[in-house]
Amino acid sequence: MTAIDFTTSVPSPTRAARVAAQRVQGTARQFAASASSQTAAGSAAGPSTRLRLTIRGRRVLAVLAALPAVLALSAAVIGGGAALASRDAGAPAGSFTTVTVAVGDSLWSIAEDIAPERDPRDVVDEIVRLNALDSVVVQAGQSIAIPVAYGSDR
Repeated sequence: MTAIDFTTSVPSPTRAARVAAQRVQGTARQFAASASSQTAAGSAAGPSTRLRLTIRGRRVLAVLAALPAVLALSAAVIGGGAALASRDAGAPAGSFTTVTVAVGDSLWSIAEDIAPERDPRDVVDEIVRLNALDSVVVQAGQSIAIPVAYGSDR
């Protein structure tokens, strides 16, 4: 029988550490090379910066965002009073008489009663303008000003 000679070698711990360090350095070199190529490509496109807002910057940004709303609200408050306190003279005291709306009356029926010879649409329009009504709907018991030109048979 022949003897088979096996030689085994067990690496020493120092040698194993040295091989591992070389592998890490090689990986680090590859990473550095790829990072430098990405940096070169990034510098061609422009530097990338990250925006960081301080507390003061956030406050300034909030004030600038709210400024248009504050200005619009101020203009509405200041300009809104002009419609209520206009200097337009109202109708003179003797230029109209008042009529109380009865149950079942409408501006159309009142216009036909006070000015049968005129077109009721024109008379209703003048009554609406004189009384500053929003619509032609009236309610029983409501006092309506009627131009003196039409008289009051009611």
